[in-house]
Amino acid sequence: MASATATASPDPRDSEATRADAPHPEPGRRVSRWRFWSRGSKLGRLIVGLNLIGLAVLISGALVLNEIRRGLVEARIDSLSVQGDLIVQLMAEAATQGEPIPFLQADRAAQLLQLLHLSPSQRVRLYDTQGRLLADSYVVDDRVEWRALPPARRRGETAPSFRLQDADADPKLIDKARRDLADEWREAMLGERVRNTRIAENGHTVVSVSIPVQRVKAVLGVLTLEASDVDEIIAAERRALIPFALIAIAVTLLSSVLLYALVARPMLRLAEAADRVRLNRARAISLPDLARRQDEIGDLSRSLEEMTDTLSTRMDAIERFAADVAHEIRNPLTSIRSAVETLEIVPDGPGREKLLNILKQDVGRLDRLIGDISNASRLDAELSRESFRRFDVTRLLTDILSIYDAARKPGEARVTLIAPEGETVIPGQEGPLGQVFRNLIDNARSFSPKDGEVRVNVIPEKGRVLVVVEDDGPGIPPDNLETVFERFYTSRPKGAAFGGNSGLGLSIARQITLAHGGSVQAHNRTDETGKVVGARFEVSLPLTSTSGSRG
Repeated sequence: MASATATASPDPRDSEATRADAPHPEPGRRVSRWRFWSRGSKLGRLIVGLNLIGLAVLISGALVLNEIRRGLVEARIDSLSVQGDLIVQLMAEAATQGEPIPFLQADRAAQLLQLLHLSPSQRVRLYDTQGRLLADSYVVDDRVEWRALPPARRRGETAPSFRLQDADADPKLIDKARRDLADEWREAMLGERVRNTRIAENGHTVVSVSIPVQRVKAVLGVLTLEASDVDEIIAAERRALIPFALIAIAVTLLSSVLLYALVARPMLRLAEAADRVRLNRARAISLPDLARRQDEIGDLSRSLEEMTDTLSTRMDAIERFAADVAHEIRNPLTSIRSAVETLEIVPDGPGREKLLNILKQDVGRLDRLIGDISNASRLDAELSRESFRRFDVTRLLTDILSIYDAARKPGEARVTLIAPEGETVIPGQEGPLGQVFRNLIDNARSFSPKDGEVRVNVIPEKGRVLVVVEDDGPGIPPDNLETVFERFYTSRPKGAAFGGNSGLGLSIARQITLAHGGSVQAHNRTDETGKVVGARFEVSLPLTSTSGSRG
C-alpha cells in the first residue's frame, strides 16, 4: 500500500536552488556588565540576590536542558550512523551486482529493508546515482500516516473538512524539505557521510544520516536514515524546564513579598508616624521595632528619631531662650520704670542725679543685652552659611591683642600672648573664633584685679591646638565650672558695675567652639597651698576640618 505522504525526491533536476550552509548556533553574546555597588547596603544585597537567584535558576535549567538535548540528538545521530553502516554493508554484499560496473538492485534492496526490524520513528530510503528512489522503508512496510477523526457531528451541523496531511502542508515547506534532502544526497555522492538536523515535509524536525553505498571505491547509491522523534525530545525538554520556571516564579514572588514586608510596609509605617507628628503636633517620632533593624530602614528610623529629638531639643531651647530673654529684659525695664516713676517726685539734687545715673546704666545694660541676644540668635545661621578656611590662630590672637593694647585704659588688666615659634594653622571661620577669644578675654579682664594681667597661651598638641586664657581673679565656684557656659548666667565680681555682663558671652563661645569640632572648659588655678588664685579657660581646636560640608 502506498504511503499517503509524498516521498521527497533528491533529484537535482527538481530544483535549481543550491545548498545553503546550515546555520550555526549563534555564539554567546557579550553582555555588558552591570556593576551594582551598594557598600554596606543589606537591603540592596537582598534585593539583587533574590532577583539573581530566580534568574540563575531559570538560566541554569535552560543551559542544563540544552546540553541534555544536544547530547540526546548526538546520541540519536550516532545510533543512526551505526545502523546505517550495517545496512550499507548488507546492501553492498547482497543488493549489488555487475562487473566491471556494479549497480544496485532495487528489488533486493527492498527485500533487505523488509527484513530489518526498524523503529516506527525511523525511516530508511535508498537512492541510486541519479537521485531516483530505489527503496523506502515506509513503502515496503506498508506504513501510512494517520490521525484521529473529529467527533461525530450533531444533527444540523456542517461536516468539518478532513484532508490528508500532505494536502494541508505548506508548499514552500515541502520544497525546502526536498531541497535539503537533495543537498544531503549530493554531499553523500561525493563519498562523505552527512549528519544533519532538518525539517521534514510534514513540518517535524528530524535527524538524518546519509551514507554512500560503495563497492570497492565506486559509489552505487546513497542510504538515508531519518529519525522523527526529535520533536518528542524537544517536548520532553520543555516539560523538564517547567520545574525550573516554577522555582524561578516562586523565588520572584517570594522576593516581592519580602520587599513589601521589609521595605514598602515599614516605609508606610514611617510615613504614618510622620503624619501623626505633623497632625498631632508631637515633638518626636518613635518606632522602636524598626530602630532595632540593622539595615537601611533601621538607619532611616533612627535618623528620623534623632532628627525629631534634635528638633524637639531645639524647640525646647528656643522656648527656654525666649523665657530667659523675657526675664532678663524685664529686670532692666522694671528698674527703668521705677526710676522714671520716682524721678517725677524727686526734686533736683543728688537724689535726682542718682536716678539719672541708674537710668543710664539700665539703658546701657538693656542695649548690650539686646545686642548679645541678637548675636546669639543668628549665630547658627552665620556658622552654617560660611565655609571653613585655614588660618593661623597665633596671627589672629596677635591682631586681637593689639586692639586691647591700643584701647587699654589706666587700671585695666593688660593682655599678654605666649605662643610657639612658627605657624599654628587650623581650619575654621576666623570671625566667629575671634569672637570666642574676645569673649574669654573680656570675661577674664572683668574678673582681674586693677592693673592685673590676662595671659593667652597657644599650646600645639598632637592633632589639636590648645588656647588657654588665664586671669588672676577670684576664680569660679566649683559647682559653677559647667554652669558658667549656660545662657544668662552671671557671677559679678565684687566692685564691678552692675549690668556689665549679659551672661551670653561664654555660652556663645561654647556654641562656636562646638561647631568647629572643638571644646571649651573652665578650671580654677591654685597655688602650692591649694588656694584659688584665678580662673583658666581652655579652648581645644582640631588641626583638620571635622565637617565634610564645610571643607
